[in-house]
Amino acid sequence: MTRISRRALATRASKLALQAAVGVGGAMATRGATATAHAAPPAPTSCQKQATAPVKTGFEKLRDANYAPLKGHKVGVIANVASVDAALRSIVDCLHDAPSVQLHAVFGPEHGFRGSMREGFSEPETQDPQTGCTVYDIYAKSGDALKSILKKSGITLLMFDVQDTGSRFYTYIWTLFDCMAACAQLGLPLLVLDPALSSFVGRAPIALRHGMTVAELARLFNAAFMPALAGKAATLDVVRMEGWQRSMFFEDTGLTWCPPSPNMPSALTALVYPGTCLFEGTSFSVGRGTTMPFLYLGSAGVDGRIWAEQAAAAGCAGAAFRDVWFTPQVDPFKNTLLHGLHCAVMDRTVFDPVATGMTLLSTGRRLAGPAFWRGNGKTFDQLCGSRKIRPLLDHGADATALAATWQADLDRFRALRHTHLLY
Repeated sequence: MTRISRRALATRASKLALQAAVGVGGAMATRGATATAHAAPPAPTSCQKQATAPVKTGFEKLRDANYAPLKGHKVGVIANVASVDAALRSIVDCLHDAPSVQLHAVFGPEHGFRGSMREGFSEPETQDPQTGCTVYDIYAKSGDALKSILKKSGITLLMFDVQDTGSRFYTYIWTLFDCMAACAQLGLPLLVLDPALSSFVGRAPIALRHGMTVAELARLFNAAFMPALAGKAATLDVVRMEGWQRSMFFEDTGLTWCPPSPNMPSALTALVYPGTCLFEGTSFSVGRGTTMPFLYLGSAGVDGRIWAEQAAAAGCAGAAFRDVWFTPQVDPFKNTLLHGLHCAVMDRTVFDPVATGMTLLSTGRRLAGPAFWRGNGKTFDQLCGSRKIRPLLDHGADATALAATWQADLDRFRALRHTHLLY
């Protein structure tokens, strides 16, 4: 079978839609594991009574089955700081203490297994003092480099249990993608547990706000891309959640929010992230190093009051804006006073993060001029998965005009997506 390169996949990715399929899709913030087109307020505190019975995650289902799929295997697990059971205990510790499980290795994605590193970094290879297992760094590893690590670990089965945000440029799903390709070529079985949270920022053509759980994405990746990329599909198994419905907001699950990365402190953050993270490709701050990452946006050279007024006048459903001053505590804007706006979600049932993000990009570009883009604009193109959007923004296109450019691709993705949904 003809193989296609990773570069070819990335090129195809630029041709797909930016928005979520069927208007339901997007962030773990919003409706449960797949995130949705609707917004969610911060998750309730643990002392608040939940409105519905708790969702049972894939890991809980696996434990209920006494880890049957793992028996006889030397198990490796891709996990991070948010990979916990219902009692907030690390699943790595749970696996280590289970008599029927041979936990052999741990693999850390971006930010590392313990979540101690900032964006774009990972923790070095080390030994976990709790379990004695080697923790391997697989962030941004692919191809022969990744296969070498997996072979070195000595595992006979790889398990994935990492929470996603429902956004194409959140790197955890591409760690899954690369590991799936490596497992297919090595003949390693891959088990994906569905958690209820639902370039290397876009390996394959999926929508920016895809609206799928990681298990659903694994099924799609395996069927649509692995045969061409790896020469064959991976031996894939998934453990579904129990009690989860696509209509749920995160707090409906009865689970406790555990930040999957340092700048994803709440479900609300993950809701707006699919739209405002695109500002990482601009000269503006996205609020990293403040208490409101991805909710605060700003620049030293823009009047935040005018920007907030123009964004409000554009009519973003379910959103409101106010001007704010803030000083990030991390690079690249460390200790720099910035003026910008606060994107506030007022009605999560109608809020659309991608449409809102496009409106903010359009109005921000008009105010900042050509200096709006970071470098030559390549980072922005990689994030949004298209070379069409930036030139249109340069010519003053609004969110409605931008959405019209990707509708046909979105329809095609919606049809592909539908065949791999589990819930």
